[in-house]
Amino acid sequence: MMPQLQLNSKLTPSRLARKAIVYLRQSTERQVTHNLESQRLQYGLVDRARALGWEDIEVIDADLGFSAAIGATQRPGFTRLLTAVTMGEVGLVLSRELSRLSRTDKDWCHLLELCQLFDTLIADAEHVYDLGSMDDQLVLGIKGTMSTVELKILRMRMQQGLEAKARRGELHTILAPGYVLDANRKVVKDPDKRVREAIELLFKKFAELASVMATFRWFREQQIALPAMKPKAGSFSIVWQLPTLFFVREAIGKPIYGGAYCYGRRPTETVLVDGQVRKRRGKALDAALSKVFIRDHHEGYIDWQTFEHNLAAIQRNRASKTRRDSTGAWRTGSALLAGMLRCGCCGRKFAIRYPRGTATPGYYRCSGEFFVGGDGCLFVAATALDKRVEEEILQALSPLAVRASVEAVRRSDSHRSDEQTALTRQLEEVKYEAQRAFEQYNEVDPRHRLVAEELERRWNVKLQEVTRIEARIKESAQQHRILNDQDRARLMALGADFSNVWQSAAFSLALKKQIVRVLCEEIVVTAAPGGAEFEVVIRWAGGAHTRFALARSKSRTGQPNAIEDIELIRRMAARYADAEIARVLSMGGSQTGKNRPWTARSVATARSSHAIDGQKRRSVDPEILSRSQAEAHCKVSSTTIKQLVREKILPMHQVAPHAPWEIRKADLETPQVRARLATLRRTGKLMPKGTNSNDQIQLL
Repeated sequence: MMPQLQLNSKLTPSRLARKAIVYLRQSTERQVTHNLESQRLQYGLVDRARALGWEDIEVIDADLGFSAAIGATQRPGFTRLLTAVTMGEVGLVLSRELSRLSRTDKDWCHLLELCQLFDTLIADAEHVYDLGSMDDQLVLGIKGTMSTVELKILRMRMQQGLEAKARRGELHTILAPGYVLDANRKVVKDPDKRVREAIELLFKKFAELASVMATFRWFREQQIALPAMKPKAGSFSIVWQLPTLFFVREAIGKPIYGGAYCYGRRPTETVLVDGQVRKRRGKALDAALSKVFIRDHHEGYIDWQTFEHNLAAIQRNRASKTRRDSTGAWRTGSALLAGMLRCGCCGRKFAIRYPRGTATPGYYRCSGEFFVGGDGCLFVAATALDKRVEEEILQALSPLAVRASVEAVRRSDSHRSDEQTALTRQLEEVKYEAQRAFEQYNEVDPRHRLVAEELERRWNVKLQEVTRIEARIKESAQQHRILNDQDRARLMALGADFSNVWQSAAFSLALKKQIVRVLCEEIVVTAAPGGAEFEVVIRWAGGAHTRFALARSKSRTGQPNAIEDIELIRRMAARYADAEIARVLSMGGSQTGKNRPWTARSVATARSSHAIDGQKRRSVDPEILSRSQAEAHCKVSSTTIKQLVREKILPMHQVAPHAPWEIRKADLETPQVRARLATLRRTGKLMPKGTNSNDQIQLL
């Protein structure tokens, strides 16, 4: 213990006149909840501060549950402590252990510097330290260094222990829904049959629909819940709920469902955010790149090959204009091959363009270098290409159409079975919960109405849920009736004439798009030499290729625009905007090569086709005025300007009939124009009656 004389020399009246701060901290929420004895010891420091002579004592416990390690979030309590010391309000900072104050050299040295500067003592459960004393500074420095080293050693040992346990495949935190730990701490499938069948249904539907979004929508439309892990009473338990899109995407991409064990798949990285060091979890790595990867660690809901196939399907569905393996998920547009086409000239993906105001596909376009200042690449008529590819697909599918009919029969029964099974399992569980609710209600004393009413309400809720699910099962049975022999015969007959089935209105475009994505990996379009046709290559999923030629469609360009119209555009584009040029062309009775009225868009297209520069707005030349600008400049009416032009006193230029007038500002300042305007202002008339304008000009 510190000698009493030395202690009394530190407890000066100036320090005792200020307040003492008792600082509390525990690193995690778990410690706050369970390590209650540590809290009591830290709160007990109030008595120690009072025994040392302080009456004004403040307890700062805002940092309970906050870590003080590098990269941890900012501690509001520690910031409040530093502020109070800086303002000279604190005579003593008291903490159970010095490591509670800080775990980093930066915060520790900052606190010591402030306490020394503002004459503040630091104390723990045993000693009081004066930063003005060299011996106390040395002791605090050694203790701070030991605290930092201790933290690093403990963390290193804990990390080594975790990684050693992970390498054995025995480190488990929160298992994904569908798995539990048995008595030997081995990962096994959940014994709850409803949970297992729900997870199996999720992967089965994704295999059928090949899209995360389509799978998510199916579960939402059918109102089928999936199991999710939710925190409850300090642990995690299964909760049934309608899936979110994020849940479906994450579940399909979890290696645990493929039977693999992964540890360290999301590495922790340290970053600088707004001048503060922060730790965050990085992007999930491929399963094989995890710190620990054990394949065939436990029984999976799918095999590893299927898991990798699912990831590849998700990757392909992510639309990208540059990745070769990306086709994008099918969308609702009317273009059959959207996302499937690649340019054989530059390797970029084609985009679909629809005419404004219509849902009919116009053309597929490869932009080439257009968006970086270069030229576009290829334009392919969508309708012609879609029709030609459909012919190739029908030719490939026709021999297998009967087999497809058999599969359709099986799928129809399977679809009904999947939904019925999920609802049946849900009904069984709700009936069990209703029975439990009844038993709890039956056991309570009826005279204890406060309890009996609540238990009766819970029982009624479960009974209502049972009724709702039974109605849903009945509705599902009516919607998906079992196929009889006559229905099966009709399906087999349709398989024999698959071409008519494909063209029928009942065969949805969405289904056609799914078939195209199953059969084809990619379709490559290249401009053939000579420019009269395209070379198209279909890359089938099995590795085979089909080549055919497609004639260039003339329907997109129609007849060429008139030469005189292009020349007018060329003359006006240097000064006027596309909208003004279109107005002049339309007033002159001209139309585009497609026999349509000229618009700003069509003028811009014509300029682009003939390499004519232009601008979005009229260029401004202060020396050249329009008619309205000339009127404003001279402060006269439009009639006056027209009269001066008609009498050839004021020169005027027009690029073309109906084009805006161009009047030079200098021509408005000539003696002739100024004299006529002066006469107008003096007499109210542009030229007095009986006066010869030519004689007047000579007199002037």
